[in-house]
Amino acid sequence: MRTPRLAVVGVLPLATALPSWTALAPRQASTITVDLTKTYQTIDGFGCSFAFQRANLITNMSDKTKQRYLLDLLFNTTSGAGLSIVRNGIGSSPDSSSDHMNTFAPKNPGGPKATPIYSWDGKDSGQLFVSQEAYNTYGVRQIYGDAWSAPGYMKTNNNENNGGTLCGVPGANCQSGDWRQAYANYLVQYVRYYAEAGVPVTRIGFLNEPEFSPGYGMNSNGAQAADFIKVLYATLQAANLTSQVGIGCCESEGWGNQVNMHNAIKSAGAESMLSVVTSHTYTGGSNTPMNTKVPVWLSEQCDLNGGWTTTWYSYGGAGEGYTWANNIYNAITATQVSGYLYWEGVQWPSPNTNEKMVKVDQQSPYNIEVSKRLWAFANWSRFVRPGAVRVASSGGSGVKSAAFRNVDGSVAVVVISTGGSASNVSIKLSGAAAAATKATAWVTDASHDCAQTTVTVAADGTLSGSVAARSITTYHIPAPAPAA
Repeated sequence: MRTPRLAVVGVLPLATALPSWTALAPRQASTITVDLTKTYQTIDGFGCSFAFQRANLITNMSDKTKQRYLLDLLFNTTSGAGLSIVRNGIGSSPDSSSDHMNTFAPKNPGGPKATPIYSWDGKDSGQLFVSQEAYNTYGVRQIYGDAWSAPGYMKTNNNENNGGTLCGVPGANCQSGDWRQAYANYLVQYVRYYAEAGVPVTRIGFLNEPEFSPGYGMNSNGAQAADFIKVLYATLQAANLTSQVGIGCCESEGWGNQVNMHNAIKSAGAESMLSVVTSHTYTGGSNTPMNTKVPVWLSEQCDLNGGWTTTWYSYGGAGEGYTWANNIYNAITATQVSGYLYWEGVQWPSPNTNEKMVKVDQQSPYNIEVSKRLWAFANWSRFVRPGAVRVASSGGSGVKSAAFRNVDGSVAVVVISTGGSASNVSIKLSGAAAAATKATAWVTDASHDCAQTTVTVAADGTLSGSVAARSITTYHIPAPAPAA
């Protein structure tokens, strides 16, 4: 994604809501049971993109106090969203005008077998600095580089824009030759540049919305993608990078096309070479898992068409925070994704839409507006950490829940109110090695931004708390102390 367009926005509709935010009196407590012995998918994390020079809003900011504030908003696990995946764009443009992402191989070396002419600027459209901060300061370990296109001279249309296909894949013969290996080498070189700067890239993608031909990007069908996956995987192997870097594919505009592409990849025998399947939801999502053993990320979605809003809940609008708390819930529980990413983390005011989570002026005094979408992410990402395993949760009246066991043994239970009334809840853990002795609770609603709220723990380990009307509340139970 790059510019707004008329599209079916990648959000699932909410049930008809009551017309008032006024909460009714809490009902008698209902019980949510968490079964730690029944497991589902492993969570890779939650994140956003900094493509098309949006990272420069942070990188080039002269006010270092506000720069740190922005980074904290995105990545801090105690005061911000605690995002754990960074999605960067790998440039293909010969220049940096407008919001173009410049390539480090702007000149055709004379053919696919000629020595490439690389020129790395050490900035990567501002994304390298943000990635270094995410990795070194905040402990983010999932750095995903995704190319919207190969450099234009490697494509059938000799242009980075307007579609075109990588020369050499099935059905794409070019007079200039077969550029598949050169493109694979290019992507591996990107990984090396980041490694030299102290940032290990963990996922690499080579397409973005390959069925869509806007003013950027590269076309591909599933068979063509499978063909290149084999080349890229062999190139990563030769560079001894397969233990660090996994391939992602194919960033389809919608779930249906991604399913079709992935089926073709399976038929071609390339599924085992993937580390993640990536899809957007602009032209349709899903309420069922994809038929694959490879982890699935919903790697880009946002509200492209709605006017900018910082509202938590008004009428169930596509840009409201409560909508996104529910969108993430549906993706995690019904579609069983392992990663969930918003489109842009930060962006300037124009266009004045909800394609970003934080709106930032490009000039001093760098006014900053934070949407409630970011705080909806916080209730998931701060407490459901990479490597967490989703476990079963059931019960509760007026709420829905999802539960997770983190790598450190702590348990996170995310509870979302389903209507206009507050609900008292009790949470019981089944299958735990020991009864809970302490817990914290954190709420986001119209007046709170992932703020601590009250929870009590009974002698038998049962948690008790209140879930405000149309809110998301996360209960976090630390791992039991080791036996003396």
